[in-house]
Amino acid sequence: MKQVLIRSGNALVEEVPAPVAGPGEILVAVAASCVSVGTEASSLSLSGMPLYRRALKQPQHVKRVLEIAREQGVRAAVERVRGKVEAGAPTGYSAAGTVLAVGDRVEAFRVGDRVACAGAGIANHAQFIAVPVNLAARLPDGLEFADACTVTLGAIALQGVRRAAPTLGETFVVIGLGILGLLTVQMLRANGVRVIGIDPDAGRRDIARAVGAVAALDPGEDVSGAVGRRTGGFGADAAVICAASPSHAIVAQAAQSCRKKGRVILVGDVGLNLDRADFYAKELDFLISCSYGPGRYDPVFEQGGQDYPLPYVRWTETRNMEAYLGLLADGSVRLAPLAPQSYPVEEAPAAYRALKGEGEKPLLVLLSYPPQGDPIRRVSVRAARPGRSGAVGVGILGAGSFLQAVHIPNMLAMPDRFSIRAVMNRTGASAKAVAERVGAAYAATDADAILGDPDIGLVVIGTRHDMHGPLVLAALRAGKAVLVEKPLCLTAGELAAIEEFYRARSEGALLLTGFNRRFSPAVCRLGEALAGRTTPIMASYRMNAGFLSADHWTQSPEGGGRNLGEACHIYDLFCALTGSLPTRVEAQAIRAEGRQWRSDDNFSATLTFADGSVCSLLYTALGTKEHPKERMEVFADGVVASLDDYRALAVAGRRVKGWQGNQDKGHKALMAALARGLADGQWPIPLEHQLAATRAALAVQDMIGMGNV
Repeated sequence: MKQVLIRSGNALVEEVPAPVAGPGEILVAVAASCVSVGTEASSLSLSGMPLYRRALKQPQHVKRVLEIAREQGVRAAVERVRGKVEAGAPTGYSAAGTVLAVGDRVEAFRVGDRVACAGAGIANHAQFIAVPVNLAARLPDGLEFADACTVTLGAIALQGVRRAAPTLGETFVVIGLGILGLLTVQMLRANGVRVIGIDPDAGRRDIARAVGAVAALDPGEDVSGAVGRRTGGFGADAAVICAASPSHAIVAQAAQSCRKKGRVILVGDVGLNLDRADFYAKELDFLISCSYGPGRYDPVFEQGGQDYPLPYVRWTETRNMEAYLGLLADGSVRLAPLAPQSYPVEEAPAAYRALKGEGEKPLLVLLSYPPQGDPIRRVSVRAARPGRSGAVGVGILGAGSFLQAVHIPNMLAMPDRFSIRAVMNRTGASAKAVAERVGAAYAATDADAILGDPDIGLVVIGTRHDMHGPLVLAALRAGKAVLVEKPLCLTAGELAAIEEFYRARSEGALLLTGFNRRFSPAVCRLGEALAGRTTPIMASYRMNAGFLSADHWTQSPEGGGRNLGEACHIYDLFCALTGSLPTRVEAQAIRAEGRQWRSDDNFSATLTFADGSVCSLLYTALGTKEHPKERMEVFADGVVASLDDYRALAVAGRRVKGWQGNQDKGHKALMAALARGLADGQWPIPLEHQLAATRAALAVQDMIGMGNV
């Protein structure tokens, strides 16, 4: 399919694999999409800047890169940034088209429905998009796709109007008469409000008058005086700011235009160096309007499909989308006066050049798409680098940032052992970008293409955690060896199915869960210190994990929480150190009044092993990330060993040297062990250890009261 990507300051149209409708999603054949004149032009400009200038404008991203460098190393951080830059960014957030397929758990839509769709990274400029149900709305009969594709802009404007709470007969000032401002003017008029528009562009002021504004002023005029003359000297009841400018004067002008006890609503993006005097004497209310409305940025609502009950949240972002489509259908909002300019998707670069050009820029730019003809292609074939003789063909399922930063570079460093043949990702653009970077033969959005490829012998799974178990089973049944990033799976049923697979097939393909810590050089040296011990082990491990908010994906059902998703590492490490299997698992968690403190973020687990060893893990999110993350102390047979963050190992009581160096959690050594295992048939981690570590994590989950989360 054709999709628009932004890379290095340019808009490009590329062929990428089409997406699949997942659970709670619909697959839409796009007929038209709307270019955000402000947001996308800004993204285009930003993508063309050197990295250091982007960093200055996006300090929040720099902070995340530094965290990755601290936790996973500088190379991992560099690889993540490199992958993002080279892949290009999908763009677009407002589209309309026809439903082609529905995923599991979808009840509100059927194949053939005409819909409008919203969401950055979802309602892309692409021929086909997979859209969560709460980010789609059915079109009223007779409404054209070219109008409906503005649904996101309309919902944003409508949410600003709702925040303003207009009443019949009031007078409002609308500052900024771009597309959002002109939609706002019309919506306020539909509410019986007299509107005064403000914009420096004379053409836009003319359009504002044409769509219902009683007056339109240049901001260089005496705006507050002009508004006062039209309101009996009182001032406007409210001012809605739809402008985009770093100027702090815009908010001041809005406040000065309002009457006493009036209100200022911010929809656009402007400077916010507020002057107390502008607000204090009039006792003005200052309100922020958040995008499309309630539900925005809530993953439970947007990705999870959980609606808010209408009696308590009357206007969600979905219902705002529906209401806007209704306003278009009955003529209360008209787009024709805005003179929309439409380009075929193949000519998208010309559309973006129009936004960047000198002179008068279009208010509204649309992209149109050809009707669906050929079958949907979920595989994009390209010329591959020939793999070396004897190298195993590799298929990547889920080329997320961790795989791109860690596992893929480690495989590429061993070209005589691994040849990456295919890359599958949920989004076709990212799958194609990674495939091109690693020299794979094809990119895909459907796992079946990789599982059915006879030239692939190893499948590497790096999807979200809830897909690990099902994909492991599917790959094993397809006869593939598997490397799955931890965890192995999230449920007891999935674990039992994997165990049953090997019980029924003693010659089943190699399975390796990414329990890399046992391969770190510090742990290997510790193993030397414990060799030949005559006593059980007492081990104490502390994980200062740091706080993650409840909306982080790892805390969701698809992540499974941090006990299942991360602490499983340590349960496997205990198996490696003892060379034994747990016979008993005990766990306790904190019970905090603050609901942000989850039980599976703050718990203590003790594992008793068949050889008599007792190993405990203290896992907490209560501490600061400024303190080192991980420390372990081990006592056995007169030996005391302490491991600090995989940077240093000290050993006392035996003539075994410690270890010190850069942090190394064993990722590279794990990949080397996998290569040897594929060659000689010796499993890097015994199956029973992988099952036991996962079983221990599931037992802890139940004991701390998170088993149904």
